[in-house]
Amino acid sequence: MNERNPLRRRILVTLGVIVLFRLGQSLPAPQTGRLPLSDHSWRWILDLLTGGRLATVFGFGVLPCLVAPFVLRALIVLSPRLAALRAEGEAGARVLARYRRRIVVVLGLLGAVGLVVFRGQDVLDGAVTVACLTAGTAVVLRLTELITERGFGHGVRILLLAQVLAVLPPEFLRLYERKGWAAVAVTTVVTLSVTVITIVVAQGQRRVPVQYAKRMIGRRAFGGTPSYIPLRLPQANSPAVLAAVLLSVPVLLFGLEDAWWIAVYFVLVCLFAFVRAAVAQNMDKVADELVRAGGFVPGIRPGNWTAEYLDYVNRRIIAFGAFGLGVVALIPVAGLALLGVTPATLFVAGVTLQVVLVFLVSVSLDTTRQIESLRRQRRYEPFLR
Repeated sequence: MNERNPLRRRILVTLGVIVLFRLGQSLPAPQTGRLPLSDHSWRWILDLLTGGRLATVFGFGVLPCLVAPFVLRALIVLSPRLAALRAEGEAGARVLARYRRRIVVVLGLLGAVGLVVFRGQDVLDGAVTVACLTAGTAVVLRLTELITERGFGHGVRILLLAQVLAVLPPEFLRLYERKGWAAVAVTTVVTLSVTVITIVVAQGQRRVPVQYAKRMIGRRAFGGTPSYIPLRLPQANSPAVLAAVLLSVPVLLFGLEDAWWIAVYFVLVCLFAFVRAAVAQNMDKVADELVRAGGFVPGIRPGNWTAEYLDYVNRRIIAFGAFGLGVVALIPVAGLALLGVTPATLFVAGVTLQVVLVFLVSVSLDTTRQIESLRRQRRYEPFLR
């Protein structure tokens, strides 16, 4: 393999790992069978998370790798020792990475034990199944790290994208067999709408112009070049997940089927997205950093006046972004409602479809940016020698 062509090498590594991953999801695990899940919506969600092959060597897919970072964050909040490791910098990050790997294997072990208990297997067959699925989880963890280190993008996201794309075509075929061409048309409109709006939200930003004062160092002048502060739109799926959880409880308990619950869902998503983005961004800190660097916004006094101006502009930006996230969350739910999905699973299935579509778009954009960066690096490499 030509080491002077990192782009080709990374592509081959990524494709090779994806092929191995899908082969592992096609290799049946011993003493396992198909789970008796009758509910179509919940089975579809489980297939998306596991690749539709739960009774295989890589049966859990990248699900343990997805859950492990959230478990580690919760442990960091609860454990002062882990919090101290996070504050140590690079050395602490390496230790936390080892803990994360162990959590992934433990989650795979617990999932395998739960699967064996659910199926009611005997001790010997259950031990073989647990060992096989746990080892498969460890191998998947290594495959994700291999893509992250030597391939394109984040390994967990790339493999999740591969298994989602493997599950979606059969699901569309089942949807056509059950609902006909109308369901295919609605799904196509939902997919295109969510994709376009997600790209606009992901790429959109408000560039606030910034000017830096000239400074004389010796006989040379430095600074004075114009720049900008990028204010980006909020980009998160957690508001939709939180709103769906809050609304699913009364729907499941009281069996409410009124259409205005969808409007409440839209308002909650916009509100949660706006509040989260407003709390996460500190314009006072940005204004202080501008003062220390000798920068200022043209026409605005440095200090508190700049912070107030940036906060005013930022709130308008995140308000527009929160509305966009509300529309993105509303489109899948409205499409599923047209297809006759029951209210008990409407919000869960709608959020799952939204998260999957947004995830596909974000992974595609990140991978495209990385490929373009490597292409530019290779193009200008002869001039840097």
